[in-house]
Amino acid sequence: SASCSGSLRPCHPRENITMSETLRAETFVFLDLEATGLPSVEPEIAEIALFAVHRSSLENPEQDASGTPVLPRILDKLTLCMCPERPFTTKASEITGLSSENLVRCRKASFDGAVVQTLQAFLSRQAGPICLVAHNGFDYDFPLLCTELQRLGTYLPQDTVCLDTLPALRGLDRAHSHGTRAQGRKSYSLGSLFHRYFQAEPSAAHSAEGDVHTLLLIFLHRAAELLTWADEQACSWAQVQPMYLPPDAPHTEA
Repeated sequence: SASCSGSLRPCHPRENITMSETLRAETFVFLDLEATGLPSVEPEIAEIALFAVHRSSLENPEQDASGTPVLPRILDKLTLCMCPERPFTTKASEITGLSSENLVRCRKASFDGAVVQTLQAFLSRQAGPICLVAHNGFDYDFPLLCTELQRLGTYLPQDTVCLDTLPALRGLDRAHSHGTRAQGRKSYSLGSLFHRYFQAEPSAAHSAEGDVHTLLLIFLHRAAELLTWADEQACSWAQVQPMYLPPDAPHTEA
């Protein structure tokens, strides 16, 4: 995942809203995208993975004998590869292992109406409201997904909210450390967080499914804090701005 600023309108904690009015997500859908490059090249999605977990499995996470979180037994997964029209940057191809050549060879179609129908069907099976969770989501995954959906004139359910674990974990650590200097030097990449929490390397990094697996374990490690953060500070999907406006986007009303 990469960085571009200004993709999301500011989302402030809803301090003046009572808890009963705050949207409380029932299902958390962990998301990762692999794409053709960084925001500067107006990338397209080449792979998407989603793991849907009910809130109850996050409130009572299972652990192995050593106390390390394990993935919930009840877990819906969706992983799709697609062949983008835009070329991959050399760096993106190296990192993801994806290329136009191998996607064409495997006869993968583009991000099209069938992908949207599959996504919508997957999400419709989950108890709502849904909270989408991605790492660096506000700067990359959410705006890029928004662009691809807008290109096809489609939208996510109106009560969808989203949580970016990158600023959430930074914010939680800042609150705990009261802004000590060392805090600012810590890396918050998925790999660094995983290593810090579990003293191990994540498996299958830079495949969409591998990164979602890593993200979910990181979330489970701090589930109670992150669920509270989501309840108080998750942003409406309607606030997400597209990474860029696709030239062929149909003009439809939201």
